[in-house]
Amino acid sequence: MVGAGIARDAAMRGLSVALVDAGDIGTGTSSRSSRLIHGGLRYLEHGEIRLVFEALHERATLLRIAPHLVHPRSFIFPVYRGDRVPLWMMLAGLWLYDLLAGTRNVRWHRSLGKRAVLRAEPMLRERGLVGGARYWDCQADDARLTLATARSARQHGAAIATYAEVTGLIRADGRVAGAEVRDRLTGATARLQAAVVVNATGPWADGLRRMEDPSITPILRLTRGSHVLVPRARLGHTEAITLTSAVDGRVMFVLPWGEWSYIGTTDTDYDGDADGVHTTTDDVTYLLRSANAAFPHAHLVPEDVVATWSAVRPLVQDPGATTTASVSREHTILTGSGGMLTIVGGKLTTYRRMAAQMVDHVVQELQRVQGRARPPKARTDLEPLPGGEAAELGPFHAAATDLGLSAATAEHLVSRYGSETQAILNLVAKDRTLLAPLHPAHPAIVAQVIHAVRRELARTVDDVLVRRIHLRYETTDRGNAAAATTASLMGAELGWGPDEVARQAEAYVAARAAEVRAAE
Repeated sequence: MVGAGIARDAAMRGLSVALVDAGDIGTGTSSRSSRLIHGGLRYLEHGEIRLVFEALHERATLLRIAPHLVHPRSFIFPVYRGDRVPLWMMLAGLWLYDLLAGTRNVRWHRSLGKRAVLRAEPMLRERGLVGGARYWDCQADDARLTLATARSARQHGAAIATYAEVTGLIRADGRVAGAEVRDRLTGATARLQAAVVVNATGPWADGLRRMEDPSITPILRLTRGSHVLVPRARLGHTEAITLTSAVDGRVMFVLPWGEWSYIGTTDTDYDGDADGVHTTTDDVTYLLRSANAAFPHAHLVPEDVVATWSAVRPLVQDPGATTTASVSREHTILTGSGGMLTIVGGKLTTYRRMAAQMVDHVVQELQRVQGRARPPKARTDLEPLPGGEAAELGPFHAAATDLGLSAATAEHLVSRYGSETQAILNLVAKDRTLLAPLHPAHPAIVAQVIHAVRRELARTVDDVLVRRIHLRYETTDRGNAAAATTASLMGAELGWGPDEVARQAEAYVAARAAEVRAAE
């Protein structure tokens, strides 16, 4: 997400930009988050007031430029006798949270007595409940928000290559002056030259820094965050729930996502390969135990878990932090021995501000090395992301139903594509066969696959079913029933032969099976 934001900001300032990603856009941490755009209420406990203030400002900005992907969400925060965070402290934190948001606040919080909490969420545990509050933050489609940012960069002239792995750095006069890149889908190689190289690779940042200087001291402390998805009916909640885990007192969330609920997140040190991170049995046990303690009638067991996802947080090392939760979410910008600029740390919500600061450093470097004039700052806070041009989406919903789409499919399209829903409806108007369902248990239609290839940089079945349409998370078979159809549609668009169509479908199904085995 940060790399996409940097490309967008730099392109909007008129710079020549190339963005390369070793996988699909957002395939790492940026598509496997808690799907929240928030100030970070729990960061107040660690005194990170400036970070919370900045995040709340960015929350308001993202609501404005991506209203189709970032949505206000009410949270119920119940407090129980003996909780690590007592009621008075939680309410004091919420007052400060709202004050820091100021005029950009979504809504002011309200304190709730015990009975009011149970009226709002009657399935919550009553024993020991002393009260709580309702406050507001935002929920987002993280994968599509990252994609929209990258697409905006491309609209402003940035060149984007996915599945383009950096295999080495190019040097000129002792400086990093570009990268050697290998296409992971075709094996083709290329050399990309640049006056300034930026390393915005999240948990892979130290690895790229070692290409520049093998003697560097690692700056990252990696932690694993895992989530589990279960049928929402099992928990019976209507609003998002913030709770302190009965297992260890950590703040965590139970969040609604259509007919599903996802529970997260864990925060454990991780020293493995960031490409191979997966949800462990211990993660599942911890998350289900925490949810069952809050919802005693749920009786969730591992067999209730429909999907899981995990990602690695690229936190900046903090020698004074005694727990993973106390490690700061602030970001840091470094200049390497060869002049490569690296940005690490931060959080999804503040990506746009992080990107602007990094591009300021890029501009300074271009002035120093090439004597370039300083371009004006980009107004990335004002220009809508693709699909966010219209705040009122009712007409697109009506247009979808007029074409014969169900209300569920119309809502599905509008909530993912915003004003770009019309592009999909145009495809359907030309070819009515594209109205067909993509999966028997999901409102998606086959036209979305065509749109994903033509407009959204999709190059594999995984790109479409995991990050563009989310069937991997929103169906009990992890989207397997749509794999063959998706591969066939993509093959027609991309010129795949029958063998490649079959290989793509089989690779998707095999990847889902591997995820299941890894969690066992």
